Amino acid sequence: VADANEILADRVLIKKSERTLYLLKAGAVIGRYKIALGLMPDGHKSQEGDFRTPEGDYELTHRLVDSDYFMAIQVSYPNAADAARAASLGVEPGGQIMIHGQPGQPKRSTAYYQNFDWTDGCIAVSNAAMVDIWQLTAENTPITIEP
Repeated sequence: VADANEILADRVLIKKSERTLYLLKAGAVIGRYKIALGLMPDGHKSQEGDFRTPEGDYELTHRLVDSDYFMAIQVSYPNAADAARAASLGVEPGGQIMIHGQPGQPKRSTAYYQNFDWTDGCIAVSNAAMVDIWQLTAENTPITIEP
């Protein structure tokens, strides 16, 4: 029987321009998933309420089973640089950035959620993808979000 850690991703890579989340293990892609981003997908998140998905290096922190979405994993935004940048601008950096599945109480069609950026700044995937990501990552897995 293989050790569970042998099949876990050791890194998550998000390429916003490709709308793709990659699960990596020793540099090899072990999972590839289509994503939706914040309503204002271009550029780095600079303040609460800007509807942008952050860019940079973070970690996956705690997991939420009881969420408004099908499963959710917290991303450690804001990091120290994000907090300092927001402070210099006199704004709140925001937070509660998650990788999550579809809304528990959808207000739009499935096609909308699959084909448009619709989050407040989170990274959304299909519910099936969310199950994979949940099972193939551990707490503190590094995540890089690229433009």
